[in-house]
Amino acid sequence: MIVVTGGTGFVGAHLLYDLCQNHSHIRAIKRQDSDIEQVKKTFAYYSEDAETLFQKIEWIDSDVSDYLSLEKAFEGANQIYHAAAIVSFRENDRQKMMEINVQGTANVVNAALYRKVKKLCYVSSIAALGRGESNQLVTEETPWKDSDKSSPYSISKYKAELEVWRGIEEGLSAVIVNPSIILGPAKWNNGSALLFSTIWKGIKFYTAGVNGFVYVRDVSRAMIELMESDISAQRFTLNAENVNYQTLFNLMAQELGKPKPTIAVKSWMIELSWRLLKFVSVFTGKDPLITKATARSSVQISRYSNQKVKETIGFEFTSLEEMIGLTSKQFLKERS
Repeated sequence: MIVVTGGTGFVGAHLLYDLCQNHSHIRAIKRQDSDIEQVKKTFAYYSEDAETLFQKIEWIDSDVSDYLSLEKAFEGANQIYHAAAIVSFRENDRQKMMEINVQGTANVVNAALYRKVKKLCYVSSIAALGRGESNQLVTEETPWKDSDKSSPYSISKYKAELEVWRGIEEGLSAVIVNPSIILGPAKWNNGSALLFSTIWKGIKFYTAGVNGFVYVRDVSRAMIELMESDISAQRFTLNAENVNYQTLFNLMAQELGKPKPTIAVKSWMIELSWRLLKFVSVFTGKDPLITKATARSSVQISRYSNQKVKETIGFEFTSLEEMIGLTSKQFLKERS
């Protein structure tokens, strides 16, 4: 029995699809108010027989913040993929992320230990890795340093990892994956998929930042390969390429048939923007489109090494051009 938490999320939905290719029965956890239609839609991206595959999933109402519900959901489980999390860069969501991302992971680990689960895979993030000095490549061994540059999200993912390491010390077999920015078809008004909608509408600006990117199908594929191996007590950065945002936006614009952005945004403009938007949000009551964390990330130069996963399991990543091409094709299909 395989159990997936966060099955209605971006990574979780793709993971469920890939697991259903080779397994007859998958158990997925969802909250009572969760929408499973996006999961069906995700399956339909890749299969003409999506409904048959979808029927392999046994949905269980549970919540990672409710330990007893997890204990029940994990009954008979051999493997657990823990993908449930809140992704937010708003300061107002700090407490909620600590409850779901940190305490929720502690509950998953404790329930897995209680049920004597054979192996767990935790979906962390590059946000939980340390920062490279002088633009050096960040690896799995780069030490974490808490600072005012750490977003509430990165802190929550780092502390959540500590819960997994604690579980390993208590006898749990587990691996951790740290994906970079994940690209792929999803809800086009949310997360990284929003970039495609933004380019479609037209954008003239780009920032000087550099970041890592990975295809969502590569994330699920790497997780499955690691879970089916004998590897335990290790973390793996999942990152296809490090590119600047101008290159990223240009590739997206090219695939979507839109003009490429031509105006470089300076750091002082970014700093001014998030402050103004935060001020305006006080009067509108709406969340600002740009937060301090996202603004500063857009001009930061961050590069991540993928050598460990390539050398350990011989993993090969989808190129940036291909992942943008595949995602853009799905975006245009839905637009038409």
